[in-house]
Amino acid sequence: MNLLAQTLSSIKPPDEDAARAVAARLDSLTKPRGSLGHLEQIARRYAAGRGDPAAKLGQRAMLVFVADHGIVEQGVSAYPKQVTVEMLRNLARGGAAISVLARRFGFKLDLVDVGVEQDTRAEGLPNVVYRRLGAGTRNFAREPAMTPEQARGALEVGIELARDAVAQGVTLLGIGEMGIGNSTTAAAVLAATTGIAPQLLAGYGAGIDEDGRRRKVAVVEDALKLHCGALGDAQGILAAVGGFEIGAMAGACLGAAAAQIALVVDGFIATAGAALAERLCPGLCARLFFAHRSADGGHRLVLEHLGAAPPILELGMRLGEGTGAALAMTIIDAALTLLNEMATFSGAGVSEQTERR
Repeated sequence: MNLLAQTLSSIKPPDEDAARAVAARLDSLTKPRGSLGHLEQIARRYAAGRGDPAAKLGQRAMLVFVADHGIVEQGVSAYPKQVTVEMLRNLARGGAAISVLARRFGFKLDLVDVGVEQDTRAEGLPNVVYRRLGAGTRNFAREPAMTPEQARGALEVGIELARDAVAQGVTLLGIGEMGIGNSTTAAAVLAATTGIAPQLLAGYGAGIDEDGRRRKVAVVEDALKLHCGALGDAQGILAAVGGFEIGAMAGACLGAAAAQIALVVDGFIATAGAALAERLCPGLCARLFFAHRSADGGHRLVLEHLGAAPPILELGMRLGEGTGAALAMTIIDAALTLLNEMATFSGAGVSEQTERR
């Protein structure tokens, strides 16, 4: 049995007994019942996914997957492809937004090169993990983005890195991405997985104008027609129109679920990875935390289609890199800290709320 099949077979449903135990503790705390709002739902969902009625928080970590995309040749991005490697260097040297947030919040940050066109291994960049599947994907407007072997490899990279995080004591893992052209790739993946029209999914990315957005829509529509015979399952979609980093994020979702750690999905592009994971394991999205509703593309429509729990934040963000996930992880941290450190009515000698008749 290969790693992907083994992982899929080991994913268990959320533990509702653990969720009920947390609900009972929340009701015993020195506050009106339900007064912490969505924080209470977050604590219950965390416990259910972990199978841990105590809902203890261990280490926190962020995985940012970086790759290039051949679809950039179609003029769908405001930036040239070389910006991917330039941003990888900036991420590694601490100058990017997610680098600042990880440093501020004390998260372990791993940058994963799964397919940047320029190989930087000789540069000694800090915090970069090299799991390269190629020097970027091919142009899916003309041919499949990757081979079936690369598609499975991308999924298994994400699974393996989630497993590595568990071995390091991580219980809360965020995923993000960076790669010029990947909002077009994400729109194609999401159109193929959800059936939502590309016109509703393709946004302005990193700053294209309306003419650029219309070109992006046309590119996605034509690619879906070109590859229509290959879009019957998740691995076929990934190979036809996907990206290495999107496949790796899908694998991380699966690996985290199998290992019963909480995973926080960043924005629009990371949600494309989650949608692929959902196709591979129906019901998986119920275990995931969606960090925020991105201002780019049809993110709201996708989240509704997936039946996802409400995103934790609504900040009008569209940066990527895992920035939204990092911010949402601090909210989860706060929910669990309140759960475990607030006094109970009995412990504090405070009279409990009485029911009005």
